[in-house]
Amino acid sequence: MTSRPDAAGTGPSRDADTGPIPVVRRAVPPPPPPAPVRPASPPTSPSTAPPGAAHRPPPATGTPAPDTQELVVPAGGPVPAGSSLAAEPDPEPDLVPPSSSRAGRNLVAAIGVGLGLGAVIIASLLVYRPAFLLVVGAAILVGVVELVRALEAGGARAPLVPLVVGTVAMLALAWTRGPDGLVVAFLCTAVAVLLWRLGDGPEGYLRDASAGVFVALYVPLLAGFAVLLLVPDDGATRVLLFIATVVGNDVGGYTAGVLWGRHPMAPTVSPKKSWEGMAGSLVACIAVATPIVTLALDGPWWGGVLLGAALAVSATAGDLGESLVKRDLGIKDMGTLLPGHGGIMDRLDSLLPSAAVAYLLLSWVAPA
Repeated sequence: MTSRPDAAGTGPSRDADTGPIPVVRRAVPPPPPPAPVRPASPPTSPSTAPPGAAHRPPPATGTPAPDTQELVVPAGGPVPAGSSLAAEPDPEPDLVPPSSSRAGRNLVAAIGVGLGLGAVIIASLLVYRPAFLLVVGAAILVGVVELVRALEAGGARAPLVPLVVGTVAMLALAWTRGPDGLVVAFLCTAVAVLLWRLGDGPEGYLRDASAGVFVALYVPLLAGFAVLLLVPDDGATRVLLFIATVVGNDVGGYTAGVLWGRHPMAPTVSPKKSWEGMAGSLVACIAVATPIVTLALDGPWWGGVLLGAALAVSATAGDLGESLVKRDLGIKDMGTLLPGHGGIMDRLDSLLPSAAVAYLLLSWVAPA
């Protein structure tokens, strides 16, 4: 038997007639399952991740032990399916663009529209008081149409024609005949709604007729009290007082809610409203109403405090009431006419009940 050097030339190998040395290959065990993923930076919402983003593991400097192996996810990248991070919610909500409010609205557009509406109202009051009737009339007619269409989402079809005619009649008679004219026009509108709906048959009659009476009560009747505020010689001051106090309610409530809001007021109706925001509304409304009542209307100081507190409650109740209606109907806004606000009714929700409260209280603490 002969021998020959092995492949390395370091020693004899087996005899050639025995064949080459067999090579034994060890089976490589499969890689361990991925460990929990650690994001390289705070992740953003999966909905904002750029499409096609890929995961890149860290540079290989040696295979870590299975219990320490990690994957690094690029910031903004999607989370791999099945990983522990994919099952956990984001620790931070998506960032809202600087031009948007916490409610997701365009804050710049909302401020611009609000200033424009305020300028129109102030100009109509200071230049020619009856012009305010045209502004109110146009806004209320649009609001009636918006509410009728919104109610259709819930299956109720309120008769629109008698509501439009009744709206004009209520506002006109409130200006010319006072409270008696407003009440008579409302009763006639309610009867007209009931009779008009008879033409569509009995199916859904009670639902549709009730919706029509609700629209007449909620929008034009309450708006008629704003017209009654305008009737006296100092009516422009009374209307400005009422509107400025309601604006103070919104500004004070929003500011206090953002800064200190911790305890929700009605989480199932309006999750963003808090008791801290309500306290801010009270302070702001009293601060706005008291000097105007005492200096411009010669009323007592306590009358301004009472009016401010009452309007804070009525404005907040009106806002919550419309939020409840919208949640019941499954809609976000009553309309889309005003950028950053929604519809006209989304701006009238706190003004309508406050007009009635302002008229009743001012008739007592600062009669014309």
